[in-house]
Amino acid sequence: MQITRHFSLAEMTRTATGRDNTPTLAIVENIRQSAQLMERVRAVLGDRPISVSSCYRSEAVNRAVGGSNTSAHRWGLAVDFTCPEFGTPRDICQAVIAAGLPFDQLILEFPSGDNKRGGDWVHIGLPVVGDARAQVLSSVRDMSGQVRYPRGLIA
Repeated sequence: MQITRHFSLAEMTRTATGRDNTPTLAIVENIRQSAQLMERVRAVLGDRPISVSSCYRSEAVNRAVGGSNTSAHRWGLAVDFTCPEFGTPRDICQAVIAAGLPFDQLILEFPSGDNKRGGDWVHIGLPVVGDARAQVLSSVRDMSGQVRYPRGLIA
């Protein structure tokens, strides 16, 4: 089922975990909101194709991938994606920020100085409750392997 011009429900609920990832009708509406935001992102990126790696995650899928219990993915309100035809994940984050698109969180996932890709992917989320915080973060692994989320787009 196509939920917006460029995004299908199957694409937004895909998982490689083998676990059931069927959303409720209420979650489908959240996924539709996320897809509408992604249509705006796509327009900012010059209408280039976007590859979604994760949007909705059922409790079982979220647990299988080690996601946070409070992740917006659990409600279909977050999308992990890339757009190689536009540029690196860092380039994408910069374009989204410059365009002033609304978001709760924009995360540059796992950038590093030696990563020529400018990060592994982009996470963009809508608020689960309340107003959008417009947080810009980067995810990094510290020396112990723990993931931290410092503010801003770091190298």
